[in-house]
Amino acid sequence: MLMEQFVIAIILGFLGLCMGSFAGATVWRLRARQLVEDKTEGEEVDKAEYKKLLPLTKSKLSSDRSRCLYCSHTLAWYDLLPLVSWAGTRGKCRYCSAPIGRFEPMIEVGVAVLFVGSYLLWPFGLVTAQELIHFSLWLMSGVLLAILFAYDLKWFLLPNRIIFPLIGLGALIAAVQLTTTSDLTASLFSLAGAVVILSGIYLLLWLVSKGAWIGFGDVKLGLALALILGEWQLAFIALFAANLIGCLLVIPGMLAGKITRTTRVPFGPLLILGGIVALIFGRPIIDWYMLTLM
Repeated sequence: MLMEQFVIAIILGFLGLCMGSFAGATVWRLRARQLVEDKTEGEEVDKAEYKKLLPLTKSKLSSDRSRCLYCSHTLAWYDLLPLVSWAGTRGKCRYCSAPIGRFEPMIEVGVAVLFVGSYLLWPFGLVTAQELIHFSLWLMSGVLLAILFAYDLKWFLLPNRIIFPLIGLGALIAAVQLTTTSDLTASLFSLAGAVVILSGIYLLLWLVSKGAWIGFGDVKLGLALALILGEWQLAFIALFAANLIGCLLVIPGMLAGKITRTTRVPFGPLLILGGIVALIFGRPIIDWYMLTLM
């Protein structure tokens, strides 16, 4: 049994590295298209960044060939091996020796850790067809969440091209969960509560502040996570965890003078981390809390 789990974890780790590589490439392609759209609409864009990323927009997103962001050389298959290619060239382009940086390998490792950790800590079971479908949909959602995490962290934006498919996957996960429930009415009410907590509250903040306190992308991300979690208790834990993680990161920065009231802090990554914590550890947390009340 342990050997079987070890083999599955290795396979998922490798799959996670590959999907992380895809996620990293997608982040740059989305950014290139965003710059083109912004410039077309008359918005001011960074000219150096626009020139560097323009070659990534020459073909459709689904058929793009990966290129070096500096020399635009089309990368061969051996340049795209997750982590291996980056380590083999010491983090530099094989063709122009420009530094690649750690952004892409960090995404690859992050998705691999998410895949393996989700498997080892999965709280819903992996026996029935519905449970396996649920887990598979979650891994697919994890790739999209990684793209959103990296994009929002770097450019303070949650692109609709990723948000809407994530909402669709969330709806599928919610539907799968509802097919296994013994009390459909209670489950629907719990799902509605999750939507109110993770999307409705942020929608209210967005309306009251007219977009000054929070972006509408966070409202849509909250909806996707609510559908993925499916329960109001898990949604509450996600909300609490997101704000707790935010405080742990922001308060030390404010005390050190590195973060001020006018500093932009992307909330999307915090909400994503809160959602992952709730999904993986939410049930044990709820069980612990209920025991303390008895």
